[in-house]
Amino acid sequence: MNDGGSIFSQILAASRRCWRQRTADEFVLSMAIPLKDVDPLSQLPLLIQNQQFSFLWDRKPSICFAAAGQCQHLDLVGSQRFDVAQRFCDETFGQLIDATPEAPIHSFPKILLAFSFFEQITQRDAALGEQPAVQAVLPRWQLSNQKSETWLRLNGVINNESDAREIAEQLWLMNEKLIKALAQEKIIDYSSIDQLSIISTSQSSQDCYKSALSKGIELVNSGELNKLVLAVKQPIVLNKSLDPVLILSRLRYQQASSCRFLWQTNKHEAFFGASPERLLSFKGQNIRVDALAGTANKDEDGEDLLRSDKNLREHDLVVSAIVTQLVAQGLEPTFNKRPQIAKQGHLLHLHTSISAVARNQLPMSLIEGLHPTPAVSGHPQRKALNWLRALEPFDRGGYAAPIGWIDNFGNAEFRVAIRCGYTKGNKLDLIAGAGLVRGSTIEGELEEVNLKLAILADQLTLGQFNSQSKVFNRRSIT
Repeated sequence: MNDGGSIFSQILAASRRCWRQRTADEFVLSMAIPLKDVDPLSQLPLLIQNQQFSFLWDRKPSICFAAAGQCQHLDLVGSQRFDVAQRFCDETFGQLIDATPEAPIHSFPKILLAFSFFEQITQRDAALGEQPAVQAVLPRWQLSNQKSETWLRLNGVINNESDAREIAEQLWLMNEKLIKALAQEKIIDYSSIDQLSIISTSQSSQDCYKSALSKGIELVNSGELNKLVLAVKQPIVLNKSLDPVLILSRLRYQQASSCRFLWQTNKHEAFFGASPERLLSFKGQNIRVDALAGTANKDEDGEDLLRSDKNLREHDLVVSAIVTQLVAQGLEPTFNKRPQIAKQGHLLHLHTSISAVARNQLPMSLIEGLHPTPAVSGHPQRKALNWLRALEPFDRGGYAAPIGWIDNFGNAEFRVAIRCGYTKGNKLDLIAGAGLVRGSTIEGELEEVNLKLAILADQLTLGQFNSQSKVFNRRSIT
């Protein structure tokens, strides 16, 4: 698409210019180069190479970007995580010089962030060791695509002029590798996922969840809680390790309206999913938050969902909590009074889009106020969180927590990490939750979590999953 020698000379000249413009002995140099139309998901394995960390954010046909390696990173255990995360972003971007300011918005340098649901681990979770309350990464590599336009970006710490030249050379070499890979037109091979089979599934989680549901329904029916969202973890042992990228590529078509995500700290374990719920979108001054609560099977009538007193009350609690929090932070949110039906694969949800115009608010302060919404915790919040600690026999980790990114111009997008799973070696944990309000039944909530667990399980194309993915059998309810 261009004269290679000329383009490389321009990259090299840009790196030298940034070196001369530096205002500190050490800084972060960020350089980008345009490519032909490249799918970041399919090229993530090439991007990773010898890197341990990898990330995927896939909203294709909208923005899709993959990232690998760590240029700068933060792992924080304990309190004040949102303030510390905002400070890390500000300081990191303050040290960054972008050699390619003409690059499009989707390719801007981004800091990736993943939070845990709870800020502190309890004594019950102490055996897990210290778990990061937030992880933040300025990646080394970033490959982004939007509207058939692709850019490759490299971030590196610079201490001398030779470091700057090395960044330019590495960017060019990766560009050449991607061009060569495109010429070979490799097709994603699903054979490894088709060879998976289940060795075992845990039954103990089923009994614990039924007991928790019974207590949760008692709490909402008595009026102690207005809502409680109880999650279940279904452990599965497979005959071989699972590549989450293959599941995510299938989810692109099965869950097209979701945001597929991957957070992988090493090659043996990963957190991934397909979230339909936007916690916060921050574009310029425009803010958007999704209220998503109330669930039905896609085979049911959406109008029945809109007439369901139980689902409407559940949804209204979420809308009210989000609006109250935005107002408390000085915003004037607007939204339709009547929810819409959102289709997410084989599920229907009640959905309300809430908008506002920013008035000097920072993304992290808004996220701190919004997390967790009643859609993933309950109401009143403090009481609900205490009951979650008491009734859920596992650590939520990143489940239902914020995951997303911030760029160097303050644009940001975060999702609620639901419809997700953890994989470590040949072990796979699927996690889903159901919202309990007055009128909930054990049978109805078990059906709901089965539908949600199946979103990921169905991508494995395991014959036995048709029966085993329905981990809660109604006939076993007593």
